[in-house]
Amino acid sequence: MPIGLFDTATALAPLRERILERIAGVVHGGAFILGPEVEAFEAELASYIGVRHAIGVANGTDAITIALRALGVKPDDEVVVPSFTFYASAEAIATAGARPVFCDVDPDTRNVTVDTVRAALTPRTTAIVSVDLFGCPAPSGDLRALGVPVLEDAAQAIGASLDGRRAGSLADAATFSFYPSKNLGAFGDGGAICTDDDDVADRVRALRFHGSRDKQTFEMVGYNSRLDEMQAAILRVLLPELDTWCDGRRAAAQAYADAGLGQYLALPTVPAGAETAWHLYVATHPRADHVIAGLRERGVGTRAYYRTPLHRQAAMSPYALPMQSLPATDELARTNLALPMSPTLSREAVEEVVAAVAAVA
Repeated sequence: MPIGLFDTATALAPLRERILERIAGVVHGGAFILGPEVEAFEAELASYIGVRHAIGVANGTDAITIALRALGVKPDDEVVVPSFTFYASAEAIATAGARPVFCDVDPDTRNVTVDTVRAALTPRTTAIVSVDLFGCPAPSGDLRALGVPVLEDAAQAIGASLDGRRAGSLADAATFSFYPSKNLGAFGDGGAICTDDDDVADRVRALRFHGSRDKQTFEMVGYNSRLDEMQAAILRVLLPELDTWCDGRRAAAQAYADAGLGQYLALPTVPAGAETAWHLYVATHPRADHVIAGLRERGVGTRAYYRTPLHRQAAMSPYALPMQSLPATDELARTNLALPMSPTLSREAVEEVVAAVAAVA
């Protein structure tokens, strides 16, 4: 049987009746924008992450843009961001009017470090976007010592932790995406911003609603970016399942190691003190595209991520430095491949994947 790269359906199957009941409750209640489900989900998410505030917005990209502005980023400021990440991490900086400045990453953890960020700082730097790539928390707390606000892009890392603190609580503010394929996925778009800073939270709430705190007085040019009431109701059903789902992903990652995958591919490194959420299981191989093609022929879902890193994307050419050298980024972009990962991936399926890798690597 084919083994898909993702499997969102199996874990959701036992919850569908409860989800449908909650959707019906929203329909019957008649409150569809910033209603009781959004308010309750924000409180539950804040409690789960361990922060004072969680504010729902329309999607994870808006979350970054709004959070940066709430942190004080202004037009033409510079914001440091890794080049090896999804496009939205940098796109949202440009949308805020600032300039993305690309930095390299650690070749083993795939995340930024204090040294890679420091190398990209300039006198115009007013923030750092620290991405928890593939579900592994970056050292956002350490970055705060560099003296500028840090925004943790935790879109792929809900359920992860570092030194006992949840992803989403490691920086001055953090952002999440609830895109359906995420570890905590809605049935459409959705996002959130988390922070312990009361002033930042207040600005976020105004910016998500056209720059207004009272719907009458408009203090800023803001956004129409609110978490949908229906999606909040669904997420409230799913959030209590998240830790169990993350445990399933961790068991699958351990099964890959136990099955000998490291004989054929370079496995991802988990930093000391980190408990990753394994949104994606991404290994590397010198001939990654050859391995991907062979696995697909054998019915194994696999793909490369970020083959063209951000500093080489056409849309980012106004911001990238000429002939910029980010060696770890370029090598990871060339050699990575993602293998099947889900909360319900069985040991038997993992062994089939490893057998397929052994045949083609």
